[in-house]
This record gives sequence, structure tokens and C-alpha cells, in this order.
Amino acid sequence: MSDATDPWLIVGLGNPGPEYAANRHNVGFMVADLLAERIGGKFKRAQKAQAQVVEGRIGPPGPGSRRVVLAKPMSYMNLSGGPVTALRDFYKVPTDHIVAIHDELDIDYGMLRLKLGGGDNGHNGLKSMTKSMGPDYHRVRFGIGRPPGRMQVADFVLKDFGSVERKELAFLVDRAADSVECLLAEGLERAQSAYNS
Repeated sequence: MSDATDPWLIVGLGNPGPEYAANRHNVGFMVADLLAERIGGKFKRAQKAQAQVVEGRIGPPGPGSRRVVLAKPMSYMNLSGGPVTALRDFYKVPTDHIVAIHDELDIDYGMLRLKLGGGDNGHNGLKSMTKSMGPDYHRVRFGIGRPPGRMQVADFVLKDFGSVERKELAFLVDRAADSVECLLAEGLERAQSAYNS
């Protein structure tokens, strides 16, 4: 069982490389980048895993602050489980102190849902994580909606956000980062009541 002194591992899911940077599938990276900026850190290569990491603290100074490792797996989405498991083992993070931030097709654009455990809903990053370490980690699900018309899901998630979506994207990424901070500081129920929409 975890306690207040255990570190948290906050994982933004996405694909490495500039060609993917603005894709819907990379919104987890976008939120992780903002969290790193907030704690004044820069991502660097992890020694023990195929990932980039930032170590720091989230929350007010004193007993309310939480030790965190922010991570972006550099393995491509469908292989995320390997780097996340390596980081979990290296930093000795209990599974219930892992948070995956990811895009979610079954939620309208910009809506958030926070939860602990559950299925992968066809998301390859979650599928890989769950296969590596079981389902009992937190998820911050960032809604991207369903593809229009007959567009294939794979094409949709690997496209950049549309021009209308981009007008709100910075605000929504900011809100998702806030929800992670709330989860760490005040727990899942409080974060759900404040941010689940």
C-alpha cells in the first residue's frame, strides 16, 4: 500500500518525433510538457528507460507537496508499457501512484474524465501499460471525440487538431494539467468532482 512519501509517476502518452508533436494522439505529451514548465524542469533522457523525464515537486511548499517524476515514453504509443514499467521499478513507485494522461475517443473534445483502473477502450498506450503492470493506475482521459464521417480511427488520432479545436487547445491542456495537480494534492474523488465533465 502506498503512503504520502511515495513518489508519483505522471506519464504523458504520445509518439516521439516532430511529425507527431501536434497530433490528437499526443495530447498526453502536451499536458506533460506544461506540467514540466510549471515545476521549472526540462525533460532529459532517462538513464534506465526509453523515456524522457523531469523530477520535481507539485503542490504548495511543505507537507502538501508531492514528489513527482514526469515522463514521456520515447518508444511509440503501442510500446509504452516497457518504459513506464522500467521507470516504476527504478523510482519505486506504487502502481496506484502512476497517472497516465491520454487522448480518449469516446469523450467529446476537451472534456476530461479522471479514474482509477478499468479497461483500455482500444487505446494502444493503455493496452501496453496494462499488459506490463496490470490496470490499477490512474488515468486522465482527455476527450478528442470520434472521427468525422468514414475517417478511420488510426488516421484521426494521428492528425493534428483542427483549426477550431486549436483555438481552445491551450486552455484545455491547462485545465488537464490542473486536474493532475488536484489529483495529487486532494485525491481522486475531489479531482473527479472538480474536473469530470
